[in-house]
Amino acid sequence: WHGCTPTDLVFPFFLFAVGNALAFVMPRLEAAGEAVVWRKILKRSFLIFFIGLMLNWFPFIKWDHDMIVFKPWQYMDEKYHQPAGVRILGVLQRIALSYLFASIIIHLFKVRGAFVAAGVLLLGYWFLCLAGNPADPFSMNGWFGTNVDKAILGEGHMYHGEFVNRVPVAFDPEGFMSLFAAIVQVIFGYFVGDYIIKKGKTPEMVNGLFVAGCVLIFTGFCWDMVFPINKKIWTSSYTVYSTGLAMLVISVMIYIIEFKHWRGWWSRFFDVFGKNPLFIFVLSGSIPRLQAMVRIPNGFAANGAHQYLTPFAWFYEHICKPIFDNPNNGSLLYAICMIFMYWIIVWWMDKKKIYIKV
Repeated sequence: WHGCTPTDLVFPFFLFAVGNALAFVMPRLEAAGEAVVWRKILKRSFLIFFIGLMLNWFPFIKWDHDMIVFKPWQYMDEKYHQPAGVRILGVLQRIALSYLFASIIIHLFKVRGAFVAAGVLLLGYWFLCLAGNPADPFSMNGWFGTNVDKAILGEGHMYHGEFVNRVPVAFDPEGFMSLFAAIVQVIFGYFVGDYIIKKGKTPEMVNGLFVAGCVLIFTGFCWDMVFPINKKIWTSSYTVYSTGLAMLVISVMIYIIEFKHWRGWWSRFFDVFGKNPLFIFVLSGSIPRLQAMVRIPNGFAANGAHQYLTPFAWFYEHICKPIFDNPNNGSLLYAICMIFMYWIIVWWMDKKKIYIKV
C-alpha cells in the first residue's frame, strides 16, 4: 500500500513531462492573447477528459452470458450484487484535470504565485487527510477521499480494482481529492521547464537540476515519516519524491544526449513513442478492450460451463508461458511482445509523418 516501485513512477513522470512541455508552450499562447490561452487550455482539457471517459466505456458492448449486449452507463453487478457501470475518472481524466488547474494557476499567478500555490496544495492536502480521519488517515478504508468520490460519482462509476475479502470495493486511485498533489506535479514540471529555458544548455543548468532533484528526494523521504509515500492516494510526499527522481532522470538525459551526444538506435526507439504519446496510450487501452470481445474456447469449468480465452490471453498461455519454467519470464516475454507490437504501429506512423495531437 505505501511505498514506491518503478512502475509507480510512470504516471507522475508523465505529469511532470506535461508541465515541462507547458513551460515551452505557455509563453507562445500568452503572446497570442487571453482568448487564445483560455480556448487552448479548456479545449485540450475537455478533449483529453472526454477521450479518457470514452476509453473507459469502449467498446460499448459486453458479454452477458452467451450474448453480446450494450454496456449501459450504470447497471447492477450480478456476481457481487453491487452497483457497477462506466468509470468516470481514470488516467487521462487525471491528466486533463491536472493540466487544467495547473495551467490556470500558472497563467494567473506566474512562477512566484504558482510556487506559493503548490505549497498550499501540498500542505493543504496533508491537513485534509489528517482532519478527515485522524485515527487512520492514510489507509484505503480510512482515507477521506473515498467518501467524497462516492458522494460525487456514485459507487458504480468508481474504480473497483481493490479487493476486501475477495470482493471488489469502490476506491478510485484517480479520485478528486488526490488530485491536489497531482496538480502540483504538473506545476513542478513547469518550474523545471522554465528553469531550463532561462538557464539554457549549460553545465550550470544540469548541475542545478541534479542537485535540486537530490534535495527533493531527500525531502520526500523525510516527509514519508509522517505522510507516507503512496501512489494510490497520491500523497504530497509522493509528489515531492517522484518529482525529485524525474529531475534526476531529465538532468542525466540532457547530459548524455545534449552534452555527450550519445544518440543511436536506443534513442530513436523511444522517439516514436514520444511523438504520439496520447495516441499510443489510447491504442494500448482500446485494443485489449476490443480483443476481449473475442472468445477462444478453452475447455470446461468444474460445473461444466464453457471456458474461454481472449486472443491476448491465448498468446500468453500457449506461446509465451510454455517457453519458460518460471512464469515470470513468460510474463516478461509477453510484455516485450506487446511493447514491440505497439512500437511497430507508431514507427509506421512516424515514417508516414502522422502525428495525432489535441
